[in-house]
Amino acid sequence: MKTFVLKPQDIVRQWFVVDAAEQPLGRLASRVAQILRGKHKPTFTPYVNGGDCVIVVNAKQVKLTGRKPDQKEYFRHTGYMGHERFTPVATMIAKHPERVIEKAVWGMLPKTTLSRQKVKQMLKVYAGPTHPHVAQQPQPLKLAEA
Repeated sequence: MKTFVLKPQDIVRQWFVVDAAEQPLGRLASRVAQILRGKHKPTFTPYVNGGDCVIVVNAKQVKLTGRKPDQKEYFRHTGYMGHERFTPVATMIAKHPERVIEKAVWGMLPKTTLSRQKVKQMLKVYAGPTHPHVAQQPQPLKLAEA
């Protein structure tokens, strides 16, 4: 019995649309990361980009549980000594709600060049309910209800 290896010519991509309104951020991000990697397919191969494209809408309405709205901060460094910047998650959701979901999904993917490609090319996040990818005929993706 031979081991199946997914080849680039065998890849079949689908488009999924996810409504992030009132969804917990972590659960949403873990499911989106799973779809981007292609782990939901029986043809999963870790070193081939065989995942599907995901469109996330209503990023502004994502839900943070517990004390995260008060305590969670995003860290960045300007490159100068002592110039660390911390941005509260409430500010990030108000100004750039797409980045909150992108950072959460990126945190759940392996840190490889393949994962960077997936986040840049296959993940589309929009703050509002509309998106310009109607021509791809995305299927709605249901997240597991808690």
